[in-house]
Amino acid sequence: MTDRAAQREAATRDAVETRVSATPDRIPGQPGPIARYERAIIGTVSVVSFLIFWEVIAQIRLMPELFLPGPSDIWRAYLVLLKTNTLGRDIWVSGQELLVGYGLAIVVGLPFGLLMAWYKRLGFALDPFVNFFFATPRTAMFPLFLIWFGLGLGSKVAIVFLGAFFPIVINTIAGVRNLDPALIRMARSFSARDWDLFRDIVLPGSVPFILSGCRLGLGHALISVVVGEMIGAEAGIGLMMANAGSVFQTARVFVGITIVAGAGVILTLILQKIEARFQSWKPQP
Repeated sequence: MTDRAAQREAATRDAVETRVSATPDRIPGQPGPIARYERAIIGTVSVVSFLIFWEVIAQIRLMPELFLPGPSDIWRAYLVLLKTNTLGRDIWVSGQELLVGYGLAIVVGLPFGLLMAWYKRLGFALDPFVNFFFATPRTAMFPLFLIWFGLGLGSKVAIVFLGAFFPIVINTIAGVRNLDPALIRMARSFSARDWDLFRDIVLPGSVPFILSGCRLGLGHALISVVVGEMIGAEAGIGLMMANAGSVFQTARVFVGITIVAGAGVILTLILQKIEARFQSWKPQP
């Protein structure tokens, strides 16, 4: 009997070792190393292919450089601007306008939207003003901002704030109004106060809408920076682009476009990371 038990134990051990050795290194359903970075790889290849195609078309000169400079022409213009020591100042000024105006839009717009959505009578009172200013083109307000705040930082911060404020407010209102009413009723039944509801249900449940509003507001903020500086400014990327366009320096205009677009891509990626981080931060029914 002892020999048979030992034989069975040895057979069982061999079977377990065989299964372990046959187990694949990757768990089924788990993405492999290539699939994990598939989006980044495809995006990089797509961008590089486009730049190569653009450079070839530009070097063939099917269109004059005045109308279509190539990536190499834009890079040379960028290096020339770096040597003039004005590009750094323009980036600094535009960055200040964007960060201050956009930051104020988030700080003011988030509680403003939460209060408008939560307190119905307050929403009824303020909704006409939100609709009026949201429908008003931002550039129509800029002459007033120039009169009130001058050519400096204040007027551009105001136009950036106005551009980003309303998408944040409107998306925050939509987020609160799309909450599950059963969660609110359940919390009320346990004598939850308004602050408890805001902290535990309203704010977490509205996070996806709020972050979507922040992404939309970012696009409006970037447009406002460039347009505001083109209309009236002492420095900035928009002013640099306007001056270059007035003397037909197309490559310098593209330099400004790439700087603004690059800033937008980086900030959008940051917001996407934050959105993915807090996507699950909402109450479950």
